[in-house]
Amino acid sequence: MKRFIVSYDLRQPGQNYQPLFDALVALGAKRALLSLWVLRGDYKATAIRDHLSRYIDQNDRVIVTEMGDWATYGSMVDINTI
Repeated sequence: MKRFIVSYDLRQPGQNYQPLFDALVALGAKRALLSLWVLRGDYKATAIRDHLSRYIDQNDRVIVTEMGDWATYGSMVDINTI
């Protein structure tokens, strides 16, 4: 299975982004940093992006990247378990 990084800029303070966080959890994602999540699955990056775009505002930003070689320091989750 492939591993992906999902990162975002949520540009509307006070908005309810819980549906976005719930959608990430439903995909099996784990939060590694405050606005960076890691997930594993047989997806395409564009499919993840398109799915998550339903949960953000038009002026927000999201990036989905398939992981290659990686290293972490101080991550909120053990990436090896994902």
